[in-house]
Amino acid sequence: MSWLFSKEAIGLMPPFLFMAVRFLLAGLFLALWGLPQLRRLNALQWRRSLRVGLCFAAGMSVWILGLFHGTHVGEGAFLTSLGVVLVPVIGRWVFAEQVPVSTWVALPIAAAGLALLSLHDGFTLASGQWYFVLAAALFALYYTLNTRAANHRASHAEGAVTKVPALALTTIVMLTVGVVTTVLSAVYEPWLPTLNTVSGTLVMWVLASALLGSAARFLIQTYAQSLSSHSHGVVIMIVEPVWTASLAAIWLGERMTSQQLAGCVVILLALLVSRAWPSASASA
Repeated sequence: MSWLFSKEAIGLMPPFLFMAVRFLLAGLFLALWGLPQLRRLNALQWRRSLRVGLCFAAGMSVWILGLFHGTHVGEGAFLTSLGVVLVPVIGRWVFAEQVPVSTWVALPIAAAGLALLSLHDGFTLASGQWYFVLAAALFALYYTLNTRAANHRASHAEGAVTKVPALALTTIVMLTVGVVTTVLSAVYEPWLPTLNTVSGTLVMWVLASALLGSAARFLIQTYAQSLSSHSHGVVIMIVEPVWTASLAAIWLGERMTSQQLAGCVVILLALLVSRAWPSASASA
């Protein structure tokens, strides 16, 4: 539902300004309960949390541009979901984690789905589609960093706990995104038109995005990832594009062409294949 809240909001205000207000409100709301946890964090935990926050800020900044320039919410959701397939690859690249065989099978299937969404007059991706694909790669890195920050502990040699409580981690990540997008908005966007035309409808969409689509959603997601021992804990997120496309059809009246539908189905197949053999790993 956060996709729909955000789509409605950026129709009434600049995208980076919306993200700044959304995530600052979400972060401050969570900080009301998370302040005791924040005070107990050590320097290493702060660094890990800020690293996650900066990565997520980059992903969300690109994502909102995809939503702003894109013409089809459901298609964007399937493109962004490619990040789930990329998680093991990013884990291998950054942390030398083993990559399941299923991932290598899923990648060409995902590429075929991407081709179906972009093959019209040759292989061309619209600007919104490019933003969603880039966001998928950044979200894959975010999922990996977030899981490790929420779950891992330091070795005895490090002498400090590095696992960050879910509430504290989510609070820092939300505030980091808010600060980064505030800077981007201040540099690239005018604020006065929005400040002069604030309406009850705009406030409703921003609050829904901040409290439900950000604070509640990402707190639950981070807590769920803290229960997983590795980055494959994002498996359940394969259903997100299905939900988004379904709600977009109901809410926005979106319809897909046969080629778009085929592309989304192939991407969903890639997501399912990527989780088919979670215990089967392949060494590089």
